[in-house]
Amino acid sequence: MSARRVTPTVRRTAAAAVLAVATLGVATQTAQAPPAAADDRPPTAVAMGDSFISGEGAGDYAAVVDQAGITQGFPGWDAANANAYFCHRSPQASIAVADLPGIAERVNIACSGAQPQDMASPSSARAGGRTVAAQIDQLRQVATTHDIDLVLIGLGSNNAHFTFGTVAAECAGRFVGDGYTGWWEVWIDLLNWINGTELDEDPCTDANLAGPEQFSAAQADTTAALRQVVDVLAEIDPDGEHRIVLQDYTNPLPEAYAADYLEEDGRDDERDKYRALVDERYAAGCPIDVASLAPAHRFSQGLGAMVAGAADTLRAERPGLDLTYLSVQHAFDGARLCEDAGSPTGTLATPLRVMDGPTGVKVESFTPFDKLDIKRVTDTCSDHYQTCQESWHPSAAGHQALGQCLAGAWTAGAPRLTCARQPDGTISVG
Repeated sequence: MSARRVTPTVRRTAAAAVLAVATLGVATQTAQAPPAAADDRPPTAVAMGDSFISGEGAGDYAAVVDQAGITQGFPGWDAANANAYFCHRSPQASIAVADLPGIAERVNIACSGAQPQDMASPSSARAGGRTVAAQIDQLRQVATTHDIDLVLIGLGSNNAHFTFGTVAAECAGRFVGDGYTGWWEVWIDLLNWINGTELDEDPCTDANLAGPEQFSAAQADTTAALRQVVDVLAEIDPDGEHRIVLQDYTNPLPEAYAADYLEEDGRDDERDKYRALVDERYAAGCPIDVASLAPAHRFSQGLGAMVAGAADTLRAERPGLDLTYLSVQHAFDGARLCEDAGSPTGTLATPLRVMDGPTGVKVESFTPFDKLDIKRVTDTCSDHYQTCQESWHPSAAGHQALGQCLAGAWTAGAPRLTCARQPDGTISVG
């Protein structure tokens, strides 16, 4: 399908209805008014999926309507992470900032941490989910007042087999634990920042992230969920004209650190007990072993292959489906954390940050802390995940870059597109 050009004033609904959907989480599944005539609906772009789509990391998060129909604003740093607000839907998300000719409205129903099953079931139905309705049910509600022309979906980095948050916490926790405790010391129980298990102090390997069997199972789950979205779109979009863009993920860390982050105080991360190096990398936003960088990039590539495989399956099953697989794995090249000196300044990803209690004040440097302090601040992340939830996600500038990727996919409409950041900082899509 080519991007349609529609005069927004002809298609625009009442402002109140638009505002209600723009902040939605989707309320209840109660009876609704009959849908407006197709010609009265504004052409709309909808964002579905997880944190890389919702706007995690960009800040300024909007209130979200939970599955009981209650609008949830910021509930406090010590609130339950299941609160719908922590879907972290940002007005700076890529769906909101992309240049999309012909699109009159943007609606964000993505939710940070979303898993494939959250498409058809309420997120609260699974452990660790949030109190929001199934995203497909939210999509149905959008369609009652909007003509859906574009759907951006990012799905699969969190699933029943692995999640981005646990992978990130595991690798960072190992580095910090090893740097702050020596082999001769009594091991202190640094807890995994997400799932509460005792930390290994060796660098992460491919086996610690996701293996072929896990990727295969995750792809099957993701494909099944996307299939449900595709089928519902065919049902609720009267004119049948809509493009689906399946976006994969970009790694916030480089393939190699800048020289500034390789050694500190005469020690690198192959030595035992390298606190000064932990402090340096944490301040720069990249507390992870050099040896973990390559496995982390192979993990990102695995996510890309998983999303691409799901796209190929759907196109094969449904000839004529207007679906684009958009690879953004190189969208932050040259502007990733610790890729150059001065990080995190000038990067497109958020640094890994924790808080000393649910205070709202991020710890910018580990330098004042000893090993017991480190346990306390990392426990804060485990106990109140929202205090570190933004870590290693696109920043507001990163979402701007991803918005350029999406704009290119909307304009080009090819089955496969790659979005990459060039050495001069420009974004190309092709």
